[in-house]
Amino acid sequence: MSQHKPDRGAAGDAARKDDTKPSRPERVHRKLRIWILAARPKTLPAALSPVLVGTALAWADGLFSPAPAMAATVGALLLQILSNFANDYFDFAKGADTSERLGPTRALAAGLLSAKEIRVGTAVTAALAVLVGAYLALVGGWPILAIGVASLLAAVLYTGGPFPYGYHGLGDLFVFVFFGLAAVCGTYFVQASTISAPVFLASVPVGLLITAILVVNNLRDIETDARAGKRTLAVLIGPRYTRLQFIVLLALAYLSTPVLWLIYGHGPTVLLPFISLPLAIRRAASMYTSKGRELNPVLAATAQLSLQFSLLLSIGIIL
Repeated sequence: MSQHKPDRGAAGDAARKDDTKPSRPERVHRKLRIWILAARPKTLPAALSPVLVGTALAWADGLFSPAPAMAATVGALLLQILSNFANDYFDFAKGADTSERLGPTRALAAGLLSAKEIRVGTAVTAALAVLVGAYLALVGGWPILAIGVASLLAAVLYTGGPFPYGYHGLGDLFVFVFFGLAAVCGTYFVQASTISAPVFLASVPVGLLITAILVVNNLRDIETDARAGKRTLAVLIGPRYTRLQFIVLLALAYLSTPVLWLIYGHGPTVLLPFISLPLAIRRAASMYTSKGRELNPVLAATAQLSLQFSLLLSIGIIL
């Protein structure tokens, strides 16, 4: 008589599945890595550039204040992350992010995060930015409140709202204004409670180089953006003039620094950013030799150039 033996196949399979199921710490770590990906860390150096220059100007004038400077740094990073989350959500919703995307992975388009998760992340980041902005507004008064509210709206309305300005050729202008002029001048103002022509001028090259980052991004995506109805400036003027725009932005950034020395009384050390000029020339050359996904390293290198330029300018101002 044969003896019945229990079937261990299903149990064995379940056990094997349990063995391979990631633990809670592993799941948390994976989710954290996804959120870091969604925050696009390679774009964050651009957010630090204006804070560096604004704080260096305050230091040079004997007006440096550590708490507002730190808050300005955190606020700038939060606004950049907020913009990235909002862009991830709205670009996907509007059909600009598809399987044909040439840029780095977008968390929502890749299915790594749900639309609800991105919305929650955007709301949380916005709330944190508001808290930091409230402190800065208490320190700097209504001018900082106005800049903060406008910057918050600009971060979301780049691709969101009834008239997403990034879809109508205005992205370059708004990035120059808010990530250059407003960010440098605002950082200085919360420490000095005033503003001056040299401070405004120092914000110009910072804004130009941050705008150059966007130009690389838009050149890379020019074909997919056009198909999705995203009328960036690059789509409107075409690849030839987009490359020329990039060169003009870099040239103006470097040409503006001698004015700080020759007209506004800063020492010749403000010419330190010219140390990075060979890198800028290489970036300009890459714009003509690269296309599509080949522009992703150029994009990252341009962000690094922006930070290097601002760091050198900051050192030159302090010296």
